[in-house]
Amino acid sequence: MREPLGYLLTLTAYGTWLRGDARGWVDKRRAVPGMPFEPPEPARVEHNRRRLKETPVLFRRDDRGGIEAAVRETCCCRNWYLHEVNARSNQVHAVVAAPDVSPDRVLADLKAYGTRALNRMHPEVRRKNWWTEGGSKRFLNDEMSLCAAIEYVRNQDRHHGREV
Repeated sequence: MREPLGYLLTLTAYGTWLRGDARGWVDKRRAVPGMPFEPPEPARVEHNRRRLKETPVLFRRDDRGGIEAAVRETCCCRNWYLHEVNARSNQVHAVVAAPDVSPDRVLADLKAYGTRALNRMHPEVRRKNWWTEGGSKRFLNDEMSLCAAIEYVRNQDRHHGREV
């Protein structure tokens, strides 16, 4: 199998997208790439909400700018090609080409740099978790999927409405 052209990565803010969510979720025990989302389970969402160890995170405008800068820095330091990044109030999308690097590693590094940026911007806040565990990692295996992912990330304002 040939190397993917890139990855569409989604990092979600801690506590904002719980298993059972109506927007879609993945059961880790049965997860396989390309599998459709599980149906909504309100009782599971409530159970997971009660288990949160910290309050949910929503990124403000300044936070989003800092996260995007951290994603750019990560890619620059690692010699990865960043096609597009868009930080929202509850998630960050990035399209990254990182030859010979697993999407798990790319996602972990983006979270680490993002965490450092958020900790620098909020020294008064003592959070263990800025991000949910894991994240979405989609392989972009051809030009069409790469271009579609870039367009999707670039136009998040139109897809989800403007955020403050």
